[in-house]
Amino acid sequence: MIGRARSLLFVPGSRPDRFESAARSGADLVVIDLEDAVEPAARPAARTAAREWLARSPAVVRVNGSTTDDHEADLAALSGSPELVAVMLAKAETPDQVERVHRRLGVPVLPLVETAAAIEGIRQLARHAAVPRLVLGTLDLAAELGARPSWEPLLAIRTGLVVASAAAGIAPPVDGVTVELDEAEAVRADVRRAAGLGFHGKLCLHPRQVPLVHEALRPTDDELAWADGVLAARGPVARVDGRLVDAPVRARARALLARAGRHEEAADDE
Repeated sequence: MIGRARSLLFVPGSRPDRFESAARSGADLVVIDLEDAVEPAARPAARTAAREWLARSPAVVRVNGSTTDDHEADLAALSGSPELVAVMLAKAETPDQVERVHRRLGVPVLPLVETAAAIEGIRQLARHAAVPRLVLGTLDLAAELGARPSWEPLLAIRTGLVVASAAAGIAPPVDGVTVELDEAEAVRADVRRAAGLGFHGKLCLHPRQVPLVHEALRPTDDELAWADGVLAARGPVARVDGRLVDAPVRARARALLARAGRHEEAADDE
């Protein structure tokens, strides 16, 4: 599920009253946040709330970065939690940081790539055995770079995450948040642009963003009809609607069907 998750919905660890509604939102993964969404004074109570939730219900937890005072306390609170799906490591920069979290908790680690140092070491992060996919933290990264947290300034970095993920053989990366909570089209547009680059998931700040992400990531009817036609064509090289069909084109068609949940049909052609 981690590698196929389309929507990862944040919920503040300091708001356990919202955990249940987040779980019912339809999000593929709920991420209990112990970092940015929680004031430092509220973090001890947030850790307790997260641990209590994880005793009975699954979730990912975002923990504070390895160089912070809160990091060790976060890991200690999560140790032994039976429903901990994965840890999202804020400001992850090195494989050693990932290894330490994985060794302590025994679950997959999602590095949140949001510093210049992380970008420099992105290939090493992607290749760590405990990393199922990368996550882009656009707001913190843009702040460190002195860039706008908009599409164009971070385009090359997004492409870098996609390339590093593909080279490491892990799932496509997860794109950062869209802060416009009341603008549905802004969410859809961000998701479509990211999907065009090779992202297959998105961080969400509000439950209303979840169905918008799923809708925007689902291939259109025209795309699915094209994929069906491509996979129906036989021979190593074929012609469909006046266009060449070969192995890379079939691979794209299978990927489109898989994104629509038609995994068996995509696999049948292989």
